Order: sequence, then structure tokens, then C-alpha cells
Amino acid sequence: MTLAAPIIEGNRLALARLLTQIENGIPDGQAALSELFPRTGRAHLIGVTGAPGTGKSTLVNQLARFYRREEDESTRKRVGIVAVDPSSPFTGGAILGDRVRMQDLAGDPGVFIRSMASRGSLGGLASATAGIVEALDAAGYDVILIETVGAGQAEVDIARLAHTTIVIEAPGLGDDIQAIKAGILEIADLLVVNKADRPGVDATERALRSSLQLGHPVERVFRHHRPAAAEPESETTRAERKIWSPPILRVTATEGIGIQALAESVQQHRQFLEETGGWQRRERVRLQSELDGMLQAALVARWHAQVQDQLYQQTLSKIVSREISPWQAVKALLNGGAV
Repeated sequence: MTLAAPIIEGNRLALARLLTQIENGIPDGQAALSELFPRTGRAHLIGVTGAPGTGKSTLVNQLARFYRREEDESTRKRVGIVAVDPSSPFTGGAILGDRVRMQDLAGDPGVFIRSMASRGSLGGLASATAGIVEALDAAGYDVILIETVGAGQAEVDIARLAHTTIVIEAPGLGDDIQAIKAGILEIADLLVVNKADRPGVDATERALRSSLQLGHPVERVFRHHRPAAAEPESETTRAERKIWSPPILRVTATEGIGIQALAESVQQHRQFLEETGGWQRRERVRLQSELDGMLQAALVARWHAQVQDQLYQQTLSKIVSREISPWQAVKALLNGGAV
């Protein structure tokens, strides 16, 4: 039996073990993922991001419940949830708070929840998240919800991984000005004002709408889904990029209010991507981002293996003592000689 066979057969224990191997960079896990890779590319990847306290976990929980609510089991969606939790600065482990908040989904065989530590990764995502998502995709999960740490403006990596990115804001968090800042809104395919039963919801929505009106759709929709050196685009492609404008939806996730409208908007966005070729473009950028990250890690590891640690430490000491700059050190080390 191959490493991938139990995953394809629906063995949840085998899937859990594989995800652990992928997260820890174990060769067996990487081999199994390579075997499973041809079966990927079918799931709808939905990123959920926003500042801490906006209710991301509750909204993800409600969305998952909605997708599992279909009475006909043949059309009911299987849901994977990847919740990236902040790492402990001492142990490197995750608090796994999302497992606690999503306990009502734990008994559903059609839902698989995986919490993982960010391990200091920038951009709100752990570096192994792409591999985790691909394993869930290959295992037959139709929708994969990816919840990020919630670090604010730095959370743009999710836009390179997800097909649809949901950005959540909430009234009463002092985010009216924060929402207008560049970065977090530019990645949004859908904007959600959660906790809409609280005072200040009108002001929050006005701030979001005003900030959207300041930007041109071309600059917003695919800006973070495209590599710096993208292939030349046709006039048709450029026109297609002007069509989608992120809707602003009011939701009260704790009560389940507005979840159906949100799910319908997610489906509309998927249809838009499929009709305009955006799905393929985002897949290409997602895989390029993953490839570039793996190449960087492999090249750094190979370089460290080829350079004597003593030379590296000597160079580092010279940087610390301000004898040379880091730029001079990099140039010298890449040329294989001492400074």
C-alpha cells in the first residue's frame, strides 16, 4: 500500500498523521504529498482574515455549519478547516484556541479541523499551510476554510493561497482609520462587518465603503494574486479584472445572522473566477508562491551545508562589531570567501 492510499480511502487518522509530518517537514510526509499532488486543485480555498477580536473563528464555525446543513448527503460539502494560531514564544506550540471554539463541529465526519502554530511566520500563515491545504484537497474536502492569525496589515499572504479572501472588520475596535490603510483591504474579495448588532456598525461600513471608492477595481482585485513578473495580459484579461467589486456584508456570527448571504456571495465570487479565468490565474500564482518559498528554503539549507560554520560565525561577529555591513557580508559569503 502506498503512503497516499489511506488518505484517498478517507482514513482520518492517516490524514492527521500526514498533516503532522508535513508541518514538521518529515520526508515521508513530503513523499506522500508528492504522490497526492495530482489529485489536488479541486477544492475551493477560502481565506478568512482580519484584526484580532473581529470574530474570525466564530464566522468560520458558522460557515462550516452552513456548508454541512444540506439535507441531501450527496450534495453536502465536506469541509476542511485550517486554523493558524499564534505560537508560544517559549515552546513554539499553538494555543489551539480554535479547537475549543469549534467543538460543536468535532463530531461531524464531514469536517476536519486542523490547528497549527504560526511558528513565527510573517503574513499570518505558517510556512507549511500550503502543504496542509493540498493534503486536505487531495483527501476530498470540497471547501477548505483557512483562518489566519490576525496580525493586521501584514496578512497579505492569504491572498496568494486562497481563491476567495474574506476580510472581517467589526465596530467598536477603533478600526475606522485602520481599515482605510493600504494592505488589508486590497486583498479583500468580500468584506464582512461582523458583530453587526453592536453600536457603530454604520460608521464602520461607511469607512469601508469610502476606502473602496478611493481605489480602482483593477488595483484591488488581483494585485496580490499576481507575481511581480507576470506574463503580459490581453485587453480582455484587463477588462475582466475590472468587473468584481467586493461586496460589504453585515453579519452577526454568534447568532448565525447573515451567514447564508455570505455563503451565496462566496459562491458568486467562485462563479466569477471560473467565468473570467481568474481561477486559473490564482492557481498559477498560488503554486508559484509555494514553489518560490520552497526554492528559497532549499537554497538556504544547501548554502549552509556548503559553508563552514566557523566562517559564518566569524562573519556574523564582524557584523555585530560593525566592522562590515550585512550587505558586504552577504556578498563575501556568496563568493565563498572571508571578509
